[in-house]
Parts: sequence; C-alpha cells; structure tokens
Amino acid sequence: MKFVEFHAGQVIEAGPYELGEAELIDFAQRYDPQWFHTDPQAAVAGIHSGLIASGWQTCGIAMRLVADAALQGSESFASPGLAYVKWPHPVRAGDRLSLRATVIDTRRASSKPTLGILRWRWQLFNAAGHEVLDLEATSLFHLPQQDTP
Repeated sequence: MKFVEFHAGQVIEAGPYELGEAELIDFAQRYDPQWFHTDPQAAVAGIHSGLIASGWQTCGIAMRLVADAALQGSESFASPGLAYVKWPHPVRAGDRLSLRATVIDTRRASSKPTLGILRWRWQLFNAAGHEVLDLEATSLFHLPQQDTP
C-alpha cells in the first residue's frame, strides 16, 4: 500500500499464520534461549503448563503479516520505534495467529514534507480470539515533494 492509501480508523487484517513447534524452538534457541521456550519437557511443569513462544518471535510474526498485507510496494523505509509492546497471552505451538492493524493517524512531517509518518496499532489474536500481542508502531515513508500553490 502507498502512504496515501492509509487513513485514521482504517483496519487492515491478515493471516492466519500457524506457528509450528520446531519453528518456535529454533527461534528461541537462537534468540531467546529460556527453558520455557526451548525445553518442552521442563515447560510442562512450568507456570504456563507447556512450551510458549518468545514475545520477540510474536513481534516478528506480526511484522511478517504487516509487511505482506500493507508494506509491500510502499514507500516505507524505517521505523523510529514502538510506543509500547504487550504480550497479554502466551503463544503456543500450533496457534494460528491473525493480525488486526488499526491506523491511528497519518501526517507529513511539517519540517520535512517528503517524510510521511504513520502511527498504527498492531494486534495479534489466536484462533480462540485471545489477544497475544498489542503494540503501537510508527512507520516512516519517503514521499514525493508536495506541490505548493
């Protein structure tokens, strides 16, 4: 999508993405090697009663869904960061995750008219409808110079 196609209140949906156990463990072994992400036997006795995905993997899945649904072919070039990130429920192997991205606002930077700024909320839900990710992201877009009268 192009920057001009985004507008406040717009909802973009994507997915589902099914997370397999091997993918969950592989990510955790590489980037978040905590026992409740990497050891299925030990995780059964843990507070979550089983293996759960890293929150950072959940963010990566959301990024993939957003890229496929909205950012492919756009002028997006970077993000200065997130306002917040929350993981209200754990993600488990076999979960089918769906994205809902809601545009909060869009604007051109007043000091740099070739910079488009998009603020949006990304939420991931499992098949049972439980929210597993909630974040607010800012995306930056390189825009053509606006004509001025």
